[in-house]
Amino acid sequence: MIRHAVILAAGRGQRLRPLTDRLPKPLVQVRGRALIDWRLQALADAGIEQVVINLAWLGEQIRTAVGNGDRWGLRIRYSDEGDSALETGGGLARARALLPADQPFVVCNADVWSDYSLRALVERPWADGQLAHLVLVPPPAGMRGDFALAGDRVVDRPRLTFSGISLIHPDLVEPRGQTAFALAPRLREAMAQQRVTGECYHGVWSDIGTPERLAAANGEGARAEEPASGLGR
Repeated sequence: MIRHAVILAAGRGQRLRPLTDRLPKPLVQVRGRALIDWRLQALADAGIEQVVINLAWLGEQIRTAVGNGDRWGLRIRYSDEGDSALETGGGLARARALLPADQPFVVCNADVWSDYSLRALVERPWADGQLAHLVLVPPPAGMRGDFALAGDRVVDRPRLTFSGISLIHPDLVEPRGQTAFALAPRLREAMAQQRVTGECYHGVWSDIGTPERLAAANGEGARAEEPASGLGR
């Protein structure tokens, strides 16, 4: 069973400005709790023990708010990227120094709002040579797809949207002399080698990336569903 996770929390949150000019997006409140609080509780409920959080924009606010993880029963460490985030791949490459070198780990975007079961994810079997397992969702209105499924394999066709929830093996994000780099090209390389599995989730999911999605998650305007299981327990 997987015991380690990374929360990606370094993004600028451009589309939520001006709110995120003074507050990092992971600390934006949804239903009375910070987004990152929901993610940490879900990881703890799934049996995760150690979490690495990457930081960049207003990162000290996140460090102050979250602390060492005691309130969730977690051990939390921080991967500080300085003033400029290293993109998703570069952020994971730096964080991997704080993780076991030969074991997959959960990766969650800090802005995910979903009732997907993280416990089911951490209990998944892991095949030798596998590099990733992606949770995909049907594309929300106005959002294009990223990948598709061919059986349990993820393929490079834009039909489903990547949810920001996954399992990643450290080998996928070895630096290769790069500091900042995107994750998607690495995933596509691994897909071509049939080393990425996936699933499509049809439950509650949103990335809180716009004022409209934030309002919906808070039950304002259009009706938003309440995740029935405490956001992914």
